[in-house]
Amino acid sequence: MLILKKFTLATALLGGLLSAAPTIAAAQELELTITAPAGAGGGWDAASRSLQEVMMATGAAKSVQVVNVPGAGGTVGLAQFIGNAKGNPDQLLVAGITLVGASISNKSPVDLTEVTPLARLTGDPLVIVVPKDSPIQTIADLQAAIKKDVANTIWVGGSAGGADHILAALVTKAAGADPAKINYVAYSGGGESLAAMLGGQATAGVSGYGEWEGQIKSGDLRALAISYPEPIEGIEAKPLKAQGLDIELVNWRGVFAGPGVDGKDLETLKAAVDKTVKSDQWKAVLKSRGWSDYYASSDEFKSFIASETDRVRGILTSIGLAN
Repeated sequence: MLILKKFTLATALLGGLLSAAPTIAAAQELELTITAPAGAGGGWDAASRSLQEVMMATGAAKSVQVVNVPGAGGTVGLAQFIGNAKGNPDQLLVAGITLVGASISNKSPVDLTEVTPLARLTGDPLVIVVPKDSPIQTIADLQAAIKKDVANTIWVGGSAGGADHILAALVTKAAGADPAKINYVAYSGGGESLAAMLGGQATAGVSGYGEWEGQIKSGDLRALAISYPEPIEGIEAKPLKAQGLDIELVNWRGVFAGPGVDGKDLETLKAAVDKTVKSDQWKAVLKSRGWSDYYASSDEFKSFIASETDRVRGILTSIGLAN
């Protein structure tokens, strides 16, 4: 009887491996296009190209191309993706909290609940910076400037209604000023907002820490605070919470398939993403980019998207960016 049980268990395990083999093999033959719904130089572009690099290096996909489709906080790229990728397992989208906010604030007819979540990938802190020659030395100094003249406190960051805009508005509100009067200049790519900061065209800027880390460490930008609730090793800037502001925000990013992708096609894409995020190459990317591992599986990510949409809508409504 014991021998029979061992045989049955071994047979079951072998059967499971054999059934998984076609999915793994199919993943290795994938020829994918990833839509980054923003310009070059931003977080979605970096995440898309990192996925491209690691998926090909690990053999998770045969070939991967990245296409940038900027505009309206990512909603232009999202709408195009939904039209092109419906039922198509060769198309992926990288997006995050900014697209959730942009869909709401722009009253977009499409949002992330219409595509197929594959995995939440990364979460990194937003950082608030000022130019190196700014007289503003601390987050308290910035709040004083906002309280004195909110209209002449010029912020730069990502798209309107996105994570950068939300954080700037929350800091403005915490300073006792009307967030609806914030002077926020939105850019679709991180490179453009960085150029504005380095050119002294703004009072303060917001971006993912990893995107501006080089300029912070070189001294060209001064980091005042990060949006994580707790300190992060290797980052000198303290959390807003540690500086007396009850504000926290995680800049998460994830990867999606098109609407109606299901069955074996969906399982193949899940297998490809799973192989990618579990690889040593992906861990090296997280470390080099300063991104935190914020992985969530497809089912968990789907629930997260629904709850995050409700949460962001509430924040935007409270600061006058949504009805």
